[in-house]
Formats: sequence, structure tokens, C-alpha cells
Amino acid sequence: MSGVILPFRDRFPLIDPTAYVAPTAAVVGDVAVGPESSIWFGCTVRGDVNEVRIGARSNIQDGSVVHVSSRGQGTYIGDDVTVGHMALLHACTLESGCFIGMKACVMDGVLVESGAIIGAGALVTPGKRVKAGQLWAGSPARMVREVTEEDRESFLKLAAGYVELARIHGGR
Repeated sequence: MSGVILPFRDRFPLIDPTAYVAPTAAVVGDVAVGPESSIWFGCTVRGDVNEVRIGARSNIQDGSVVHVSSRGQGTYIGDDVTVGHMALLHACTLESGCFIGMKACVMDGVLVESGAIIGAGALVTPGKRVKAGQLWAGSPARMVREVTEEDRESFLKLAAGYVELARIHGGR
């Protein structure tokens, strides 16, 4: 474990010993990071006014921001989720096995079901439900097509690749 790991009030981040937090990442407050997950360079994961939960083998890539709502929900990220570079996740739920593209913005109350994809640069507006097997893109985002088997295989390989990359960066 590395990075800036800070409590907020009486809440301390709980980071599994097998998780990787890059030296320039910040993890603050009521945050739990599961086994073999990774928080990459320049990320902020801020659980100050609500909770953030990140499951096993998920990766939050460089420059991403994960935050919460004080009057709504926390942010919940399942297992084997890939969050691309510079994504913004705010008070949303990402079920296991989904993929969030680079520079995507997923807003309050959004539910991204297992196996769904949010395309790069997409803006998923508050309260939307992205169903399993759908790819959403655009600003505002909308469903553009079904996820293919090739898509699924690709992002599962990517998630596994990030587990291995985190091991190397973490010296394990």
C-alpha cells in the first residue's frame, strides 16, 4: 500500500493488503478497497460524506475521481470492474464485471449492471439504469448496441491484466 491514505473524522480507509494504491493516489475517509484491486496514479477516492466500496480485482485507472453524495448514496463498485483513465464516478453503483470507458462521467443514482459498458467520454445522467449486456455512449449517454462476446472477453482480459500490473508495481 502506498499513496495518500487519510482518515476523515473517525472513518479510516480499509485497504486489503493485496490491493495496490499508487504513490500519487489519494484515498480518504470511509473507503474499502477489496483484494487485488488497484487505484492508479493521480486518482482520488473520497469517502468523506458517505461511503465508497470497491470489490475484488477492480481497477480505477489514472486520473479518475470517485466521490459520493452527502444527501444520497455512496459509490459502490463490484468485483472485476475496469474504470478507464480520467473517469468521474459520483454516488453511483457499478455491478461486478462492467466496464467504464476513459473520461466517462457516471452521475448520482446511476446503476450500471453486470456486463454493461459505458463508452469513453459518455455522460450518464442521474438515475439511469444501464442494463446488463448494453453499451451506452454519447452525451447524454444512451444505449447504442448490445455488448458482444468479443467485448466481454476483452474487458475481462483487461481487468486480469491490471491485477498482474498492480502486482508488479507493488513489488509482489
